[in-house]
Amino acid sequence: MVASINLGLQFPCSLSNNVVKLGFHSSSPSPNNKRRVSLMVNANSNRRLGGTINNGENNNINNKNYDKVNGVRVAEAPLTLRKLKEDSAEEALVTCMHGRFQEGIFVYRQIFAIRSYEIGPDQTATMETILNFLQETALNHVANSGIGGNGFGATRQMSIRKLIWVVTRIQVQVQRYSSWGDIIEIDTWVDAHGKNGMRRDWVIRDHFTKEVIVKATSTWVMMNRETRKLCKIPEEVREELTPFYINRFAISNEDTDSEKIHKLTDQDAENIQTGLAPRWNDMDANQHVNNVKYIGWILESLPMKVLEDYYMTSMTLEFRRECTQSNMLESMATPTSKLIHANNSINRKVNNNLQFTHLLRLLDDDQRPEVVRARTEWHFKNYADSI
Repeated sequence: MVASINLGLQFPCSLSNNVVKLGFHSSSPSPNNKRRVSLMVNANSNRRLGGTINNGENNNINNKNYDKVNGVRVAEAPLTLRKLKEDSAEEALVTCMHGRFQEGIFVYRQIFAIRSYEIGPDQTATMETILNFLQETALNHVANSGIGGNGFGATRQMSIRKLIWVVTRIQVQVQRYSSWGDIIEIDTWVDAHGKNGMRRDWVIRDHFTKEVIVKATSTWVMMNRETRKLCKIPEEVREELTPFYINRFAISNEDTDSEKIHKLTDQDAENIQTGLAPRWNDMDANQHVNNVKYIGWILESLPMKVLEDYYMTSMTLEFRRECTQSNMLESMATPTSKLIHANNSINRKVNNNLQFTHLLRLLDDDQRPEVVRARTEWHFKNYADSI
């Protein structure tokens, strides 16, 4: 008996000159008879698709004329089926879910699809989505390296010594934001950073065109999970990591934002958003607020006009201390040009686009201790669309 799947798709918006790619599994009642089916739809504006997909060779298309949708009469679009072999389907699935090593053991690659809940008002992936992808790839890199321990991204020797990684600085440069349905691939690798640190870099490409769309670099140090104090890298841990080190940079030295980020004060800050409270779901496995959560709080203090009319093209985060669920925070921001005029020690070039300096700090203490300093750069949306 042939198992079939009835498929109906409706697109209320214009899909002119686009190609919609769908992938799913269909199977007969036998558990050993699984097939990977890939569906490609050449879509013109306001088309509604209907059809039956089965394990046979015939493909039935319903040619019925449908009613209007949003005032536009919809019609049928042709369907093209491409069946994949069992082994290639399994390989593609494993690569997408877990990633694999490239260039021996030095570079780890993972593939992601941009999902609908990972895009923002511009219908493109958000900076939070990008940071989540970077974090996921880094963790899978360690987990699949053969040296992974029980901790969150920790090696075996780190787990024995109750050590965890904490990020001290990360810089992300965005050339272009991916859209819903785009397939991207992320390469990551590590190298030593000074005597007691590690550098991790990432490059994100369009999976099909290989266009580089995001570059990122970060520095990490070790902390004792129980005492919450920083510590040196033990020799046993160093021996685990060294075979994976590769001297390669995602962002060139001249483009690296290595300058210390200026501290904001109440007098400097042009915008302040207070009363930010971490939730239980904001915590990660290391019992502190996930690094990605800070991005949303940083953007809280920006004028809405900036968020609406500009794309963020660069973000540098400088982490100062941990934040837990019991803390309350406030977000501060001001144009960097204001700080440059007030502080001659800052020589960073500011172009005709926007650049902001940010600060997240705790409200629980009269000293208002810093949690994160940040610097963001923004390009006007018309400019971003033209590059």
